[in-house]
Amino acid sequence: MTDLVPFSRRHIGATAEEQRRMLETVGYTSVDELMDAAIPDVIRDHTPLDLPPAATEAETLAELRAIAAANRPMVSMIGLGYYGTHTPPVIRRNVFENPAWYTAYTPYQPEISQGRLEALLNFQTVISDLTGLATANSSLLDEATAAAEAMTLARRASKAKSDVYVVDADVLPQSLEVIRTRAEPLGIEVRVVDVDADGLPAEFFGLHLQYPGASGAVRDHEALVAAAHEKGALVTVAADLLALCLLREPGAIGADAAVGSAQRFGVPLGNGGPHAGYLAVRAGLERMLPGRLVGVSRDADGNPAYRLALQTREQHIRREKATSNICTAQVLLAVLASMYAVYHGPDGLHGIAARTHRTATRLATALRVGGITLAHEHFFDTVTAVVPGLATEVVEAAAARGINLRRVDADRVGIACDETTTEDHLRLVLDAFGVTVDGFGDSLESLPEGLRRCTDYLTHPVFHSHRSETALLRYLRRLADKDFALDRGMIPLGSCTMKLNATAEMEPVSWPGFADVHPFAPKDQVDGYERLISTLEAWLAELTGYDAVSVQPNAGSQGELAGLLAIRAFHLANGDDHRDVCLIPQSAHGTNAASAVMAGMRVVVVATDDDGNVDLTDLDRKIEAHRERLSAIMVTYPSTHGVYEAGIAELCAKVHDAGGQVYVDGANLNALLGYARPGRFGADVSHLNLHKTFCIPHGGGGPGVGPVAVRAHLADYLPGRGVGAVSAAPHGSAGILPISWAYIRMMGPDGLTRATGAAVLAANYVAARLREHYPVLYAGAKGLVAHECILDLRGITKATGVTVDDVAKRLIDYGFHAPTMSFPVAGTLMVEPTESEDLAELDRFCAAMIAIRSEIAQVATGVWPKDDNPLANAPHTAEAVTADEWPHAYPRSVAAYPAGGDRSAKYWPPVRRIDGGYGDRNLVCSCPAPEAFES
Repeated sequence: MTDLVPFSRRHIGATAEEQRRMLETVGYTSVDELMDAAIPDVIRDHTPLDLPPAATEAETLAELRAIAAANRPMVSMIGLGYYGTHTPPVIRRNVFENPAWYTAYTPYQPEISQGRLEALLNFQTVISDLTGLATANSSLLDEATAAAEAMTLARRASKAKSDVYVVDADVLPQSLEVIRTRAEPLGIEVRVVDVDADGLPAEFFGLHLQYPGASGAVRDHEALVAAAHEKGALVTVAADLLALCLLREPGAIGADAAVGSAQRFGVPLGNGGPHAGYLAVRAGLERMLPGRLVGVSRDADGNPAYRLALQTREQHIRREKATSNICTAQVLLAVLASMYAVYHGPDGLHGIAARTHRTATRLATALRVGGITLAHEHFFDTVTAVVPGLATEVVEAAAARGINLRRVDADRVGIACDETTTEDHLRLVLDAFGVTVDGFGDSLESLPEGLRRCTDYLTHPVFHSHRSETALLRYLRRLADKDFALDRGMIPLGSCTMKLNATAEMEPVSWPGFADVHPFAPKDQVDGYERLISTLEAWLAELTGYDAVSVQPNAGSQGELAGLLAIRAFHLANGDDHRDVCLIPQSAHGTNAASAVMAGMRVVVVATDDDGNVDLTDLDRKIEAHRERLSAIMVTYPSTHGVYEAGIAELCAKVHDAGGQVYVDGANLNALLGYARPGRFGADVSHLNLHKTFCIPHGGGGPGVGPVAVRAHLADYLPGRGVGAVSAAPHGSAGILPISWAYIRMMGPDGLTRATGAAVLAANYVAARLREHYPVLYAGAKGLVAHECILDLRGITKATGVTVDDVAKRLIDYGFHAPTMSFPVAGTLMVEPTESEDLAELDRFCAAMIAIRSEIAQVATGVWPKDDNPLANAPHTAEAVTADEWPHAYPRSVAAYPAGGDRSAKYWPPVRRIDGGYGDRNLVCSCPAPEAFES
């Protein structure tokens, strides 16, 4: 197969000839010479990577088909928050499998994100309407983490002095485990109580109720909610969205918050994820919501426009005062679920819910006729059958017939129905119980009269306007056309690594062998997933130099938390329970400080020196001041400033000498692969961002996977081992792991190494091209950067008034997504070109930045007024430049078609610059009335 072009050549944008020209600009004769100069000798690892050689796309897909075939997707009637669902093909093809949606970035630049923001606003409206609560966020990682977030929100908002959090005994077991994991470091006592039988304790700050319960039981919780409120506690109801189409909403019984999963709204099982969790709150709590919140603001012309609201809550600003470390969540899956609701509308959702409930009641009636006792009279979709001593036998009999049931205990079997359940499935279930019926007939509802929903939902026109596939197809296209994603052009975001998500990597995610597997399916049915996960974990360990890896964390933030919890557990096991100080450099990612606090640690900040490196002198001072209490240090390598710090090995040694552990944030691992391994240059633990280094697409803000990798002495403290779970599913977002598996398999050890070199070359090429126009803030040895560079605009802003915001918005007119703004240094732009862009695109970006510098000069010299120039007014919409009046000091042509722009591929933003402050002051976080959009 050597005559075929290797996949790595498809992945790496610049050809050998283009790289030669780039090297000339940078001043080196080869990539190897460049890397030898950039990477400190003290961390350089010349040991060959023990990975299989690169396979072709066809070979890799054949191997993945064999792995998928080793899974046995059964008819899943296990339930526990995961259900069969029909993804409408129009949504699967045009959202889930569409790069216009899955290659988009988090909508920090709202003017070029109006499509995905509208979809997320639809999602928030679905959640708010169905739960009956005022405000919902734009998704969380899964139901279990949403439940844990609700617990910490309740602790902040409750006036009760107690540290006790009450969880009803009928909770989903995976939610309970994550709640316990998150509670323990914070000193919260989780008390599991059968609230119906035993009532509430004397003092507690919060109450978690499951609705319907894990057993399927539907109970009236209104009196419990009132009793909890009398004690000053807040109440969270974990609610099934489909059930809420028939059941009274949590807001109607006084709940303060509702959490859950949107999985059964058209999102495949995927062995546990990715799925969009949700969290909604009553009025008065919206400013405590974790995660992202989409709101309605207005643009420069006063037109309504969407944006992320309340961003001052986020970790990069609040740091150690942040109450959540969630950075981005499951946006792509939230979009999928929102479109399921848009397509079906309230009538369709009601019909699906009613059919699901009717299926369950027919099953229940048949079981009763057959002499089987049921545990509960009232249920929505899940029936618990009582079969003393026979539960295992029944579950095995059902499995032999292709049906997975849930063994609750030796005497009880749970059977969950969903929209995919058929009458044939019911007959097979009854056969497993030894029950024979002639027919099912119609059964009465099994919902309590007082709990039947009597309020409308999804009344907004968007949920009534797209019933036909044609209408929905065009709606999806209109939204996608509003957005700028990687399928349009380069997204040069520093720290975020927006590179190729190859089609061959993405294809297997939709295959039934991966998509239709329940996370709690018996192990003998998931041999393929076990092989995929164990192989991927071994490859990641080899690439990083660690000894063990867990893929359970379903985001980088959760990988951070898992790594710190491992360190904490290690110290506790050694009797060092006093070690609670976590050192964090000033330049660290914002989630680092938040994760440390969530892991029960105290944050102590270490200064950075004038070159952007960790100040080793200040590190010595901080170590000496906290030597006896030192738990860990968190550093990012290469640094958050985009530099290979020469002192990293010395830093590791200093912390180890003081009894601490070293956490290396793996966000920038794409600048190390094949050249250095954190587990071998002194680090004890890292999390990895599979959505950055290993090609899982960003999806507009998720899905992500954040595996945690550790050295041998921490292996016993990985999630689900010595430390509790950090996500709902045992393997987190397992459904997208084939993407990273395929990337590593097709690149091979040599391709991965070449990708690292190409990324570092691209960053240094951009830095060399732009250095005379914009100062490059930090550099390492020989003036080189790593995989990203920081352009310093602070002097320009001081001299001309032109800000990073102005440059970012003007780049839209040139057809680019902006680099990362004001992180890690305010007033700067961090550029990461990645290895996937070819020289033409890199040159196009450099030309745009140089042209913008010339435009800034026109402002500086007074040719254009400071308050009326192409930068201050950017971005320019088609409506603005075609208006009858043009009152500006520069021509329309300059606004619409900047010098060097490609007129044939012009991207027109749908709105002008958005007023963020207005949106925060006038918070609107669900679909506004259509009249708001009338001019």
